[in-house]
Amino acid sequence: MGINFEEIKRLVPQRYPFLFIDRVVEIEEGKKIVCLKNVSANESFFVGHFPEYAIMPGVLTLESLAQASIILFKKSFLKEETSNSVFLLASVRASFLRPVFPGDQLLLEVNVEKVVSKGAMVQGIAKVGDETVAKASLTFGLADKGSLGN
Repeated sequence: MGINFEEIKRLVPQRYPFLFIDRVVEIEEGKKIVCLKNVSANESFFVGHFPEYAIMPGVLTLESLAQASIILFKKSFLKEETSNSVFLLASVRASFLRPVFPGDQLLLEVNVEKVVSKGAMVQGIAKVGDETVAKASLTFGLADKGSLGN
């Protein structure tokens, strides 16, 4: 079962130019999600990273995995609206194995390791074709916007 872009926009709080999931191709609620991110030469970050040799910033690959995690968490564990809440990344451990270039298609797979009432620990892998480009362990939680201050 996949999820189209209109539902992705409903589930993920980020918007252009910071929305990095184009399609969900597979989801097993509570367990796993597989998403696609098409890396276009028109992405705004390529203007400065790097003008002479365009490479997708590694942190944006991690952001893509985090957004896939948000979709999985919301579809699996949050059945009510969370407009008063934000997702906060608490911990990241990542390895980058090769750069991502314009024209690449990122296949993002996130697997749940542990879930608590308002957060989770997940393992993510980003691939281009059959080649792994990044691996990450992410820990995140849901916080009330009012508790964060200004």
